Amino acid sequence: MWRLARAGARAPPALAAAAGAGAGPGGLGGPEGWYEWAARSAPVHWAEGGLAALQEATGLPCWAAIAGGAAVLRTAVTLPLAAHQGRLLAKLENLQPEIKELAQRLRYEVSVRGKQLGWSEKVARFHFAKNMRRIVTELYVRDNCHPFKATVLLWVQVPMWVCVSLALRNCSVGALGPAVQEQFSSGGALWFTDLTAPDSTWILPVALGLVNLLVVEIFASQTKVPLSRFQKLVTHFFRAVSVVMIPIAATVPSSMALYWLSSSLVGLCHNLLLRSPAFRRLCCIPRTKSDSDTPYRDIVAALATRYSFRKQHH
Repeated sequence: MWRLARAGARAPPALAAAAGAGAGPGGLGGPEGWYEWAARSAPVHWAEGGLAALQEATGLPCWAAIAGGAAVLRTAVTLPLAAHQGRLLAKLENLQPEIKELAQRLRYEVSVRGKQLGWSEKVARFHFAKNMRRIVTELYVRDNCHPFKATVLLWVQVPMWVCVSLALRNCSVGALGPAVQEQFSSGGALWFTDLTAPDSTWILPVALGLVNLLVVEIFASQTKVPLSRFQKLVTHFFRAVSVVMIPIAATVPSSMALYWLSSSLVGLCHNLLLRSPAFRRLCCIPRTKSDSDTPYRDIVAALATRYSFRKQHH
């Protein structure tokens, strides 16, 4: 998202100067620990300096630089990874009929072989599972779509989110010096004019929770088959996280809550964009049986059906 600014940046001078100085061993002070170590790590300081570089290049106030930086970061880094994830998941979905057919054939072959060699049912199941794993792995290699590759987005997005959050925390609590903190204290807008203080109106935290819940509910309502027990647990977990983030966002500086909300909003827009048939073709995402020509209409209909059903039973 941002690159390290020079200490002598023209604007804003306070943040740009501190971004260079904050990388020293005494930048944060206090007892040594994992949190202090993370807050003083190189990626966090790159984010601090990058915020100064973004403001220098655009002349934006702090709140706009935070929101704009979140949009740039999500678009430049996570959107391409999300498109790559979409291609992998589409390939995996298209593989399922072939895997099912091969499984039926293998089950028959193992059954015949087991009768010839006198295998017990337990031994037959072992040989079936062993050969099925080998076949599926070969299919993943053939189509270059191993499921683990679909987790790359998570391994990039979460550390990035943490680093930027810590950078904004450093700017807000005075870890980079009083000049930076003063700039943030007057760099807000509307009801959150002081970016160093929590949002006492709870508008940013509640909006964050609602956006995150909307993302979870959209994906939960889009499934065309009944969820497994594990999938239901994961869905409930992310619902709980979305709710828990509300009081957390109400206790941190508004700069962090604003970044979290901006990142979630951009992420929601990207997720909706990746459902567009035209955009999926642009990203070379293979068409699957579950694809829809009217994805947005289907989302609204699925949500309406889901919650009208719940309402009738309450």
